[in-house]
Amino acid sequence: MENLINGVTKFQQENFAQNRKLFKSLANSQHPEALFITCSDSRIDPNLITQTQPGDLFICRNAGNIVPPHSMMTGGITASIEYAVMVLKVPHIIVCGHTDCGAMKGAMNPQSLSDLPHVSNWLSHCACALARVKARHDGDCEGHLLEMIKENVITQLKHLETHPSVAAGLATGSLQLHGWVYDIGTGQVCCHDSQAGDFVRFEDRYAELLRRAPKQFVHQTNYEAGAA
Repeated sequence: MENLINGVTKFQQENFAQNRKLFKSLANSQHPEALFITCSDSRIDPNLITQTQPGDLFICRNAGNIVPPHSMMTGGITASIEYAVMVLKVPHIIVCGHTDCGAMKGAMNPQSLSDLPHVSNWLSHCACALARVKARHDGDCEGHLLEMIKENVITQLKHLETHPSVAAGLATGSLQLHGWVYDIGTGQVCCHDSQAGDFVRFEDRYAELLRRAPKQFVHQTNYEAGAA
């Protein structure tokens, strides 16, 4: 707790003081650019990865960056999606998985969850992703964690489309969905390309936008985003 307490003090004395105008503008309203759905993993910091400020992202976090399919059973993720799309009018939703995901390890090894009934039940929302990975490898998913992580992102994007607010936004073109996987060890991000049917380099997926970006933000990488 000492680090957290010292951090709050530093924020109030330094960061907040240096950005009073920003926080004053956010005091009574928010206009985020995207709903960012990612894992609860402590190693993932959406604002750090995207270099965004407070107010830029509406963030939902849970074990495995999961989006349950729409149903009449209200949950926190379902309510947050509805609010982000219908009230905040976000034009983008990003589902961001990450390497070394403990939730995906658990989904691939359900025996390890015998003492975690709620975790096991939650990870049932990854069943389609696990089935696809197993089908490609004769029922064996061992050694295919990255493939599972990517398949899970695709599965959750499909679940998103079952939510009425998302379906309406996609139908009118006011909403776009994005699937990302963040590599903790390298800092790279690969992105799902629905036309290619695979994950591609961040630079390739957003090449046109990057060409219009300030030069200092455009970087080259040798990262290859092939399937696991």
